[in-house]
Amino acid sequence: MNSNFRRAKRVVATWRGGGISAVKQVIKLAGQKRRESAKYREWLLVHGSLTETERSEIRGSIEGVERHPLISVVLPVYNVEEKWLRACIESVIGQIYPNWELCIADDWSSSKHIRPVLAEYAANDKRIKLVFRDVNGHISAASNSALDLATGEFVVLLDHDDELSEDALYYVAKEINDHPDTEMIYSDEDLIDEEGVRSEPKFKPDFARDLFYSLNLVTHLSAYKSEVAKQLGGFRVGFEGSQDYDLALRVIENIPETAIRHIPRVLYHWRAIKTSVAHSGDAKPYAYEKAREALREHFVRTGVAAKVIPAAENLNRVIYELPSAQPTVSLIVFGDGDVTHKYADDIKAATSYPPIRIVPTVVKNNISPALNAAAREGAGEVICFVDSRLRPLSPDWLNELVSFAARPEIGAVGAKIMSASGLVRHAGLVIGTDELVAPASKDLLPDSPGYFFRSGLIGNFSAISVACMVVRRAAFESVGGFDAGAFPNNYFDADLCLRLGRAGLRTVFTPYAQLIERDAKIPVDLHNSGSLDERRSFEQKWVAHLKRDPFYNPNLSRRSADFSIDI
Repeated sequence: MNSNFRRAKRVVATWRGGGISAVKQVIKLAGQKRRESAKYREWLLVHGSLTETERSEIRGSIEGVERHPLISVVLPVYNVEEKWLRACIESVIGQIYPNWELCIADDWSSSKHIRPVLAEYAANDKRIKLVFRDVNGHISAASNSALDLATGEFVVLLDHDDELSEDALYYVAKEINDHPDTEMIYSDEDLIDEEGVRSEPKFKPDFARDLFYSLNLVTHLSAYKSEVAKQLGGFRVGFEGSQDYDLALRVIENIPETAIRHIPRVLYHWRAIKTSVAHSGDAKPYAYEKAREALREHFVRTGVAAKVIPAAENLNRVIYELPSAQPTVSLIVFGDGDVTHKYADDIKAATSYPPIRIVPTVVKNNISPALNAAAREGAGEVICFVDSRLRPLSPDWLNELVSFAARPEIGAVGAKIMSASGLVRHAGLVIGTDELVAPASKDLLPDSPGYFFRSGLIGNFSAISVACMVVRRAAFESVGGFDAGAFPNNYFDADLCLRLGRAGLRTVFTPYAQLIERDAKIPVDLHNSGSLDERRSFEQKWVAHLKRDPFYNPNLSRRSADFSIDI
């Protein structure tokens, strides 16, 4: 009854906010969620457990390598139900990879079953180490007590009611062997309920710094080089609830991004019970503000002038301060009609960012050569390309985009673009779909968070569309601008972003700058099929990205960029 009542309230609120079309869209999204849940159940039938043949292959792989790093599983325990504690410990004992140690710290539990259960397991397996704290210090202190027991090359973090997949430590060890410079590892994850039913997979991108600032991308499974974690002092008391996020933030300050590895496999099952955040974010509301506190301190330590405020779903929004001398923007408004100049004036009038130089650009054929010429004509330190068929929805849209583009480590920045009907047209570009390059999160409601919050939070993609692209002139010119020879009319924006990425610069999507089509009859085609020559050139140039876009999980469908599960 309560859940039905809450559902009804949400429908009424949606209707009041957006009318019947919004309600229809919410119902459509609910249907999509049900279909994705069913699809994950199908996915689990194929990928959810190992066959005996696969286990044998893993054992053969383990025997075939010389290096078998000791992996320490760090497990703080406090008053957890016996059945979950046993399931947790047995998920470690059942690992196919044998060279592990389980370091358990009991945080002065009052439950009578804890000590005998732990002692039982330790007596039966010498790889299990125990420490019983004589005072309750909460999760950070208990985790540090467990960390003190660790002698392995890497530590893997485990919560006392969760489970590892049986191949989890094998894939951690494999990553260490395959990439010897590895210092930090994380995997995909899902939820597991009280009946053992798995659901809600989180198929994550490779390390995406700006998405990581928006939410704890790493979460579970996470592994760290022991030396690094211990040198940093382990977990900080005072950050309970987000102590793992705080640790990850401090680690990334001290290692190169190339040392951060993502395993695109579900290796961790997060127990969804009433007392866990996995079941409800309301279980530990203090954790969200602790995460923002950790993020603020990260920016202080790294000398970055930024504010961190709550975002959708109580996650994070980072607002970078603009330079005191705000960079001048060459606003290149382009289109194929005589009204381009008028639309350029409209956009300028709707924009609060002051230092703008308008460069109206009429293009009919050979778009990228015209945009390169317009970029050369403008003298701004920052270049903003905007399709004339779009209009901004708030006057501070350009402030948001420039605040990212002005940062030296960032290349291109893109906005959320909506259709005239109010649905998402574009929230980043995904490389390697059947369309070659496809807009992410197409046809979502503008306020929908999308899969893994990718449409509702600041994050990273391999590319963003030229329909609204902001880039520092120095970065644009350093890679030679758009490749007008190979891509005169299509793929030139994606190609530019990929070249910026190859130069070490991030591509950022922010939903806090939004533009909408002016006319439903004149839609903004963000990417069409392109000429055959352009398509072939792109396929030949970006083979690795087409095989695997690092910002789009390989377990997701390549038929489009809608983040649906691929079976």
